[in-house]
Amino acid sequence: MALGALRMAAQINRLSARAVQTLAKPGRHADGGNLYLNVTKTGARSWVFFYKVAGRQREMGLGTARDISLAKARELAAACRQLLADGKDPLTCRDAPDALTFGQCADQFIETMEPSWRNEKHRAQWRMTLKEYAGPLRATGVDAIATDDVLKVLKPIWLTKPETASRVRGRIEAVLDWARAREMRKGENPARWRGHLDHLLPKRTTLSRGHHAALAIDDLPKFMEKLAASTGISPRALGFAILTAARSGEVLAATWDEIDFAKKVWTVPAVRMKAGREHRVPLSEPALAILQSLHDVRIGQFIFPGQIRTKHLSSMSLAMTLRRMQVEVTVHGFRSTFRDWASERTSFPHETCEMALAHAVSNKVEAAYRRGDLFEKRVSLMHAWGQFCTSGAAKDNVVTLAGRSAS
Repeated sequence: MALGALRMAAQINRLSARAVQTLAKPGRHADGGNLYLNVTKTGARSWVFFYKVAGRQREMGLGTARDISLAKARELAAACRQLLADGKDPLTCRDAPDALTFGQCADQFIETMEPSWRNEKHRAQWRMTLKEYAGPLRATGVDAIATDDVLKVLKPIWLTKPETASRVRGRIEAVLDWARAREMRKGENPARWRGHLDHLLPKRTTLSRGHHAALAIDDLPKFMEKLAASTGISPRALGFAILTAARSGEVLAATWDEIDFAKKVWTVPAVRMKAGREHRVPLSEPALAILQSLHDVRIGQFIFPGQIRTKHLSSMSLAMTLRRMQVEVTVHGFRSTFRDWASERTSFPHETCEMALAHAVSNKVEAAYRRGDLFEKRVSLMHAWGQFCTSGAAKDNVVTLAGRSAS
């Protein structure tokens, strides 16, 4: 062994295992390399690491001699010296909270933010995308997520599932921003789009929601007759959705306290509306008839309860009804049929029809000046729609599809 190495060993390994057990003199006994055995007047023994940071003397306890052997204490002291060599404070590093994984941060982010999200479907989508699509990131420390990690998640779905990929990227970005705000990571967000990922991923075609398959206008009354002859709660829920031109989520979660039979109105609270605004729906006589038949046998708060009576029908129940009826349309497509009927078969103003569908006003200036919800005009519109739906004046032809979409 070289002479320098021998001298270093002598400087840092002064104590023996025997000495650690038998030293009785109170005070600090140096082992070298800033490691000391501290012996109290009562004979208690513990390991202490002394060092300086920015000229300030600091003391770091490493544990009792009963629990920490001499060899282990030397290992801990060596790790502290390495931190000092790297420009880090051993005490600060020890007291810092353990870095969370991306999965742990994602779960905490959702728990923090979900009270502000309007519906359970939105919450479920966040949970699913951050567990399934972002699954490869979940076990990685949130401070270690890099651009390559994000790209490995996005590339497999970037061109095949563009809308999903866009949402996944945005949600990863949100979680990483949340972690940075809580000082769990530093630096730029590797999921940022503008000026970063937009240079690394291929340009996609413009996102499109596509068209919802919808029943042709003249086939609707015949369909409603067939639906009325079906038994069960799901056909009633689908019929009510069609007669009110409402979204399925608004219908399925409807409760009895939202219905005013005297005023013939259903008031959907803002938390369940896509636009985040309370929506009043005029109830036609056919819609009221459905409600009245269910009200007479109600068993809970939900108008359309599921098999578990404390919960409403599932989101798949209406689609399954259509499948059983062997009609190749979507539930959402009936809103398209309503819009086509209102445009082609009536003279009701455009804004009245749009308000009936609870569409947000895209023009900001127009939205700023609009105060009412055109309720009285919509009473006449929904009355006419109810009459048409139950007119039984269907043409005797095959069911066809219409391409127009009402979101």
